[in-house]
Amino acid sequence: MPGTRDDLTRLRIALTAFFALDGFVFAGWVVRIPAIKEQTGASTSALGLALLGVSAGAVVTMTLTGRLVRRYGSHPVTVACAVLLCLGVALPPLTHSALALGAVLLVFGSAYGGINVAFNSAAVDLVAVLGRPIMPSFHAAFSLGGMVGAGLGGLVAGSLSPTRHLLALTVTGLLVTLFAGRALLRCEPAAPTERTPEQDGTPPRRDRRTRRLVVTFGLIALCTAYGEGAMADWGALHLEQDLDASPGLAAAGYSCFALAMTVGRLTGTTLLERLGRTATVVAGGTTAVAGMLLGSLTPSVGVALFGFAITGLGLANIFPVAVERAGALGGPGGVATASTLGYGGMLLGPPAIGFMADWLSLSAALTSVAALAAVAVLIAVATRRAAVPG
Repeated sequence: MPGTRDDLTRLRIALTAFFALDGFVFAGWVVRIPAIKEQTGASTSALGLALLGVSAGAVVTMTLTGRLVRRYGSHPVTVACAVLLCLGVALPPLTHSALALGAVLLVFGSAYGGINVAFNSAAVDLVAVLGRPIMPSFHAAFSLGGMVGAGLGGLVAGSLSPTRHLLALTVTGLLVTLFAGRALLRCEPAAPTERTPEQDGTPPRRDRRTRRLVVTFGLIALCTAYGEGAMADWGALHLEQDLDASPGLAAAGYSCFALAMTVGRLTGTTLLERLGRTATVVAGGTTAVAGMLLGSLTPSVGVALFGFAITGLGLANIFPVAVERAGALGGPGGVATASTLGYGGMLLGPPAIGFMADWLSLSAALTSVAALAAVAVLIAVATRRAAVPG
């Protein structure tokens, strides 16, 4: 365990850099989805199937990363996955069919899933050592990275090809990984390896209860991360296709969402200390319901952007709360379980929306984000004494 406050500070900075890098690279990819769709000639449903490659790669990797973290440590796994993520983002523009796109997205999704379990595990350990609910600050870095990545993507959408843009993301990401990775690998873990039930005397019955609670947190994360994935993959397309926004303005939709989420997460620690977890989850979920209904159903681009921002503000702290509590209960395995469910919602949701959009319309399909945010609120209220304490 790091022995000084300076050690903990350096560890926090290094982890924050990787959260920001993850958001930056992912957002850079998602704002170019309309261009990749046109390049491959894919229909909406075919694009949805291709995006399932990200989902499949991420979910499979997440189920394995908890074990890798326990064996090799969260820091080396974080760095390795960051390298793969940065290399993988350059691959989609090299494809010319939905099938090839889905195949390369398996690689990108595997790296994305792995790094999220690894650095969330490291962050949970640091939260436990510091004794403060700082988890939202790490996810604020992810959102800030997403906002910057989407903003830059919007600026270059009309002048830079997806190939050059995403290759630039690869180079930038590898440079960040080089410097932040060296710092992270020099830091010792912030907490000792989790103890087994046999070692700490925990009875099996409590283990079963812990697993149920971890799954509950995962379900809350799933319902809210579904909305984040929908905004990332379909928000720009909704603005451009349904509301006739320009490519640059369409990219601003995810920027508004990410900016609001960043603001919400930057204030998340204070909010959690004052309101507690249950009130934070309920208020956030309710806000997200209202924001997404507004953003998906309005015929005005300006009102839609406002609705997207309200949605981001509402969803901001729900996912960090869910992952932090799952990790506190179950260690890396708890983080892996909750992350698999949560990011599964983020990554499986967009393909589902693609199919619903073909059956109904994209705007109608996006209302499912509001529906699942409402489900998260109901779960939090129903299990508030056990699942979301405080």
